[in-house]
Amino acid sequence: MSELHNGADGNSAKKETPTRQIGSVLGPALRELPLLQFSSTEQASPPVQERADAARNRARVLEAAERLFATMDARDVTMEEIARAAGVGRATLYRRYPDPASICIALLDEHERRLQEDLLRGEPPLGPGAPPTERLVAFYEASVDLLERHLHLILGAETGRARFVTGAYDFWRVHVRMLLVHAEAPDPDGAVDPVLAPLAPEVYRFQRRTLGLSKEQITESLIWMARRLTDRA
Repeated sequence: MSELHNGADGNSAKKETPTRQIGSVLGPALRELPLLQFSSTEQASPPVQERADAARNRARVLEAAERLFATMDARDVTMEEIARAAGVGRATLYRRYPDPASICIALLDEHERRLQEDLLRGEPPLGPGAPPTERLVAFYEASVDLLERHLHLILGAETGRARFVTGAYDFWRVHVRMLLVHAEAPDPDGAVDPVLAPLAPEVYRFQRRTLGLSKEQITESLIWMARRLTDRA
């Protein structure tokens, strides 16, 4: 992720843990934002020019995987099924993606990167310029939208331990901690992970599919919690 979170369409397997100076965007309390680790499917700089046939195969793989993930639990989809649906050989598939989770990450990349951009440079209250309470409310609303639209992908890429080492969790964590600091929470370090816990994909699936809660119910409950956590009035 040389910007916010690199795309998953390069060939390098190099892993890095870079940091980027954010400056006044996040405020003086958090000037260094830890960026996401490169997965084995993500490219490090410099970018590699993709051949036309490789680009076509990548598009076919992602389209086929998206269809499969939308109809069944992504964790149950096999690489053989993806290769068959995409019409490519298994060797072609494995050259780019080591497992189904890495394909989920590739599909999720653009959606998470867009939210990151909005948090850093978007209009308030999601972006800078609003009080911490309103920014946390907006973050919860945007995160629920992401879960609602792409739960099948997030379940395949960011469940269990993978949630903490893959995807955008480090980014969300720094953002929410910053809001808690600005809201003068007594212990931002202790509170940040509990604040993010309701956004775990397993929790959202349980609420939506087992309990039958609506997206609006979940969102309103998170808004209620955000206001009580950060409102200093």
